[in-house]
Amino acid sequence: MLVLGIETSCDETGVALYDTERGLVADALYSQIEMHANYGGVVPELASRDHVRKLLPMIAQLLDEAGVDSSELQGIAYTHGPGLVGALLVGATLAHSLAEVWDIPVVGVHHMEGHLLAPMLEENAPRPPFVALLVSGGHTQLVAVKGLGQYELLGESLDDAAGEAFDKAAKMMELPYPGGPSVAKLAESGDRSRLKFPRPMTDRPGLDFSFSGLKTFTLNTVAEMSGENGLDERDKADICAAFEEAVAHTLMIKCRRALKQTGMKTLVLAGGVAANKRLRELMAEMVAKQKAELFYPRLKFCTDNGAMIAYVGALRLNGGERSDSIEVQPRMTLSDLSKIEAA
Repeated sequence: MLVLGIETSCDETGVALYDTERGLVADALYSQIEMHANYGGVVPELASRDHVRKLLPMIAQLLDEAGVDSSELQGIAYTHGPGLVGALLVGATLAHSLAEVWDIPVVGVHHMEGHLLAPMLEENAPRPPFVALLVSGGHTQLVAVKGLGQYELLGESLDDAAGEAFDKAAKMMELPYPGGPSVAKLAESGDRSRLKFPRPMTDRPGLDFSFSGLKTFTLNTVAEMSGENGLDERDKADICAAFEEAVAHTLMIKCRRALKQTGMKTLVLAGGVAANKRLRELMAEMVAKQKAELFYPRLKFCTDNGAMIAYVGALRLNGGERSDSIEVQPRMTLSDLSKIEAA
């Protein structure tokens, strides 16, 4: 089954073609980062308008460059939540319109299930059961994956997600948007041993996260170390290094605890923060000691993309699922999903 995937949940316009026999055929991504950087964060109305401008031309170009005629498509998948309601509606409306014109089935895909299964796009793909850490701008969740579509939430952030914490720390130090990559880049030149930041909620049982206290600690540290002209570059780099260490170690400790609690021997990292180099290093060291395996998608599939939506959509369409109406859900959980049935 050849499926067109459409991703418009936030500030990236992603399209892709996935074939259940051949794998990923083609993909393309347009990022709105440069536009939103002027405002220090995503502006929902601007994001929606940009999706309207970019989406249809991108689909036409994708089909042309892949040498695929629309008559060859057998289904369309689109992100129907969670995300920005306006941005979601752009993708949903176009997906249903094209499906009507081309007379093919269409299905809505859970954005976080896309991230969760993105490592399946790699040649060396994980197999359930496994523990997954979903870390993106708006989500930090630990999930037990017992099978495709069979997910149990083990823990989640009680306040800020890890990605949000990175963005807020970056703003405190007047670093460019998006904050995660800016903090990580500056952290590479910082001294990780100079400052000691707390590892929140690691001194108590459970698998939930909280990054609000770390955010406050960072704010106080910035204030204490700032001179008349603000932070000097060395102090800024050291704060970034200490902050990144705290987040990465917190995530690693919780993942180790989740592996022990479930008895599983496979860990999957997914979502934008999964691209963080230091996080990958710490996770690799941890799973080696646990005699477990670590999987994550290639860097371009850590952030929002059409390939993950096309992949999950192909699985669900192949299993007989359909979306009969244009509906989006800005808020939804993985527990809302049904098991993916084999065709």
